[in-house]
Amino acid sequence: MVNYKQLFVNFRLRKRLLALVDAFIVFVAGLIVNVPLPVFADRIDRGVLISFLILSTFSCFASLLFFGAYNKLWRYFNVRDYLCCIKGVLGGFIIAAWLFYIIQGSLYIGFTIVTAVVAVIGVCMFRYLFKGTFISLVNTGLREGKMVRTMIIGAGEATRVLLEEIKRLQSPKEHGAVGAAETFNIYPVCLIDDDRNKIGKYFHDVLVAGGTSDIEKIARLERIEQIIFAIPSCPPKDRATILDLCGKTRLPVKVLPFVGSLQDVSETQKSNYISQIRDIKVEDLLGRDPIKFDNTEIREFIENKVCLVSGGGGSIGSELVRQIAKYKPAQVIIVDIYENNAYDIQQELVMEYGKDLNLVTIIASVRDYFRMNQIFKKYKPNVVFHAAAHKHVPLMESNPMEAIKNNVIGTFNMATLSLINGVNKFVMISTDKAVNPTNVMGASKRCCEMIVQFFAQQKDCETEFVTTRFGNVLGSNGSVIPLFKRQIEQGKPVTVTHPDIIRYFMTIPEAVNLVLEAASFAHGGEIFVLDMGQPVKIVTLAENLIRMYGKVPYKDVEIKFTGLRPGEKLLEELLMGEEGLQKTKNKLIYIGKQIQIDLSSFINQLWDLKNAAQANDDQKAIAALHKIVPTFTTPEAFNKTVLKSK
Repeated sequence: MVNYKQLFVNFRLRKRLLALVDAFIVFVAGLIVNVPLPVFADRIDRGVLISFLILSTFSCFASLLFFGAYNKLWRYFNVRDYLCCIKGVLGGFIIAAWLFYIIQGSLYIGFTIVTAVVAVIGVCMFRYLFKGTFISLVNTGLREGKMVRTMIIGAGEATRVLLEEIKRLQSPKEHGAVGAAETFNIYPVCLIDDDRNKIGKYFHDVLVAGGTSDIEKIARLERIEQIIFAIPSCPPKDRATILDLCGKTRLPVKVLPFVGSLQDVSETQKSNYISQIRDIKVEDLLGRDPIKFDNTEIREFIENKVCLVSGGGGSIGSELVRQIAKYKPAQVIIVDIYENNAYDIQQELVMEYGKDLNLVTIIASVRDYFRMNQIFKKYKPNVVFHAAAHKHVPLMESNPMEAIKNNVIGTFNMATLSLINGVNKFVMISTDKAVNPTNVMGASKRCCEMIVQFFAQQKDCETEFVTTRFGNVLGSNGSVIPLFKRQIEQGKPVTVTHPDIIRYFMTIPEAVNLVLEAASFAHGGEIFVLDMGQPVKIVTLAENLIRMYGKVPYKDVEIKFTGLRPGEKLLEELLMGEEGLQKTKNKLIYIGKQIQIDLSSFINQLWDLKNAAQANDDQKAIAALHKIVPTFTTPEAFNKTVLKSK
């Protein structure tokens, strides 16, 4: 049976219909002006009139086509589109009059002007009146009820899968199916795609209404209530741009997962497609590809090994434990001083693996050399991942001795015990704040890097000591994202320290994969650095997060600049100037050149630092830290240099 409604609203058919109507209006306009009303002293001869109107009809069609009057969807007609019609009709009559003068030698100025005016009114009036009729016709019979009016970005394979499932679940026989209640409320109003050949056509019975530049306008005109981003193969920079446009609509935005994962679902599980649609995440807005790693080498490195993770309950440590568990280790040992975090990851792994994972959870501090030695002697780890550290910059500025005790002394204890107990590899988790540090936390982590290199330079050292360094981790404990979310949800201003502050960002899984892959091919003494692409402005991150909540930055949610915190610098770096760069087989991982350390003076300086910290003498401890880390400078001096270079 022919679907007359779809034929009627088909864009190509509407172009032809609209052209015929315009031709009729132009022709009749001339007749109205010339025949019934003797506006002019002498009526134009019928033969001449017909010739002129035929010429005017064709020239008006060409002119309207040139000005884009037939490239507009009727339901989205606005003032600018009506102006295109006015220009097209007036331009057509000017061309017709000029051509008629060349051919016939006659010029009917008054008749042409009046006819053009009548034709303009007729062409615009037809579009105005038909717009309402068209929308009513298209929407006739649609069952909206409680359905959410949805705009889908993309008209490709992922959208095809999504629309087929929506259609199947909305069929009467599926109303009682499991999952139907959750998915039946999606009413796909329109699609958005930048392929000009698709615009105006129907893709699985849903109109492709426009390109990405039209998102805000179409969302407003169609009373859209939510947007689904369904272009999983979209390049990261384009994805960030499109999601930013979606954010300006102030509507909830959801993302369809990679279509390859959808295709793995069996026919009997197709109702799982829509359930996989997730809320947009901040990492979707970073504008770069997720980092990919060689899992084969990681598996060979971890399988059948006893792996100890200090700080195993923290954001990085717990993800390390999760990833390690996938590669069939002989045993996983979680060491953490905070019992709640340790308990949470322990229970998660017990639920996931049961007795298949040999898991030990120990509450202990890396500061306690003798307790840690007891653990090393008992479990004999092959690999140590040292993630335990104090990382919060302002808090460590207020409590410098704690940063030194936990970070520096704790790292020295773990490295010493790894060497004494014949650990195969010791992997220390560092931070970009260790590069040209301007705060106690960063300086303490730089000192930790020096400790690792100190041990790597020991003669006849069988343990391979390695450092991994990366930037800020999205969603980690103490990161800006959880803080921003709490502020937005509580209706408070989002606080950013400085409008020019920028940071490198990565996800927790990326950070952990870096650690694991670096460890898999480390030989000792390296500082592995991830190429994290372009840094991100914190204020931009805040603006995007506000839009993700369907709000407008600075209007619905204030962004308040509070001033740089103690020890904070505007720009984090990933590589110190004297380290140089060396490529690895992973194009996104580099090795910083090992810095030679004066072994005798370093150990004396380290001893002085330890004594000052244990004496709880702030001034002596900070002075000793400056001495052992010569690149430790003040944030004021560093930020002044950054601002001058802008």
